[in-house]
Amino acid sequence: MPRSVFAGSISSPKIDFAIDMGNPFLNRTVDGFIKIGAVGACKVVAEDTFDCLKRGSVSKRKAEDALKKMCKEGAYWGTVAGVYVGLEYGMERIRGKRDWKNAMVGGALTGAIISAATNNHKDRVIRDAITGGAVATAAEFLNYLT
Repeated sequence: MPRSVFAGSISSPKIDFAIDMGNPFLNRTVDGFIKIGAVGACKVVAEDTFDCLKRGSVSKRKAEDALKKMCKEGAYWGTVAGVYVGLEYGMERIRGKRDWKNAMVGGALTGAIISAATNNHKDRVIRDAITGGAVATAAEFLNYLT
């Protein structure tokens, strides 16, 4: 009986661009802001498209609300990413090493800064700092696995 084998790999498309602001810190921060901000905006597009399909109607008001929400989410996600990338790079420069500890400290500081900027509850700021550090460290370890 004939057999066939499927061999190959599946990969996602890669879109990459570089913005040169003359400083590696600024380059990485702006790059993180733009790329992750675009992810936040795409998230809103997907959610609102699903909502429109579910309801079966599209209106000018819905489109305007979606655009406002896209800008808001994109700016928020981009800001968080920009702060994180900048802090992680700063830790790398200060420590002179590139390892998971930079991600942990960068994530914790980002969680604390973003939380403090959006609310004033001390317990919440500490919890968000721990969460940010844990998520960033886990992501860094997962990057080493691939």
